[in-house]
Amino acid sequence: MYKSIKRIIQFSVPKQLLQQHEFFLRRLISLRYKGNNHQCTICNFKLHHFVELEDKDLLCPRCGSRSRTRRLYKLLNETHALKGTVLHFSPPRSLYENFKKRTDLNYFSSDFENEFTADYKYDITEIATEAHFFDLIICYHVLEHIEDDKKAMEELYRVLKTSGVCYIQTPYKAGDLYEDFNITRPDERKAAFGQEDHVRIYTVDSLKKRLESAGLETQSLVYEGNFYNGLQNETVIVAKKVK
Repeated sequence: MYKSIKRIIQFSVPKQLLQQHEFFLRRLISLRYKGNNHQCTICNFKLHHFVELEDKDLLCPRCGSRSRTRRLYKLLNETHALKGTVLHFSPPRSLYENFKKRTDLNYFSSDFENEFTADYKYDITEIATEAHFFDLIICYHVLEHIEDDKKAMEELYRVLKTSGVCYIQTPYKAGDLYEDFNITRPDERKAAFGQEDHVRIYTVDSLKKRLESAGLETQSLVYEGNFYNGLQNETVIVAKKVK
């Protein structure tokens, strides 16, 4: 039902108008999902069931958050990491609206490809800010799109303040990192890396090693699923600039 309604709305409502009234439309759609089996960690909506996507991820119909976004929000709040000057790459709308309203944050949202709502258009391999500027960087599902990921990681290190942290996640695989820059066609990239605009698949260890080569200390946080909040098994890497 959710997918059918979404297709109808996307087909019949202009994109700009849809963006302006997205949360109102979601509020209407989500009424049929209201219940007590689950609760979203971002919008606190209590619902009977989450929307299951084609990739088996679970979507909150009220705020549109995926499971990884709900986990991230929960994690940031539990660790009290949301403070000071924050850089957020490709922010999901649910988090963008939430963080933008907070008067205790100096919030910089960035999207280079104009796919997300954001206020800046930073190139992650050449971030247009001074060094030692950010207390927190959120870099979720970005690095697998970047050919020169080592330069991107060096930039994350450069713009972080000493003791600043970066929360990072990408798709992962078992075994060894896989990248091949001779694979350029979208269909080939989807077959090789899982998505048309991905250029590699990391392993957790390979991503940590590249981050550490850029000067960052890393820690892996491994989480099991949470039925009530619609969270899945996942790994988050916390990278810290210690000097």
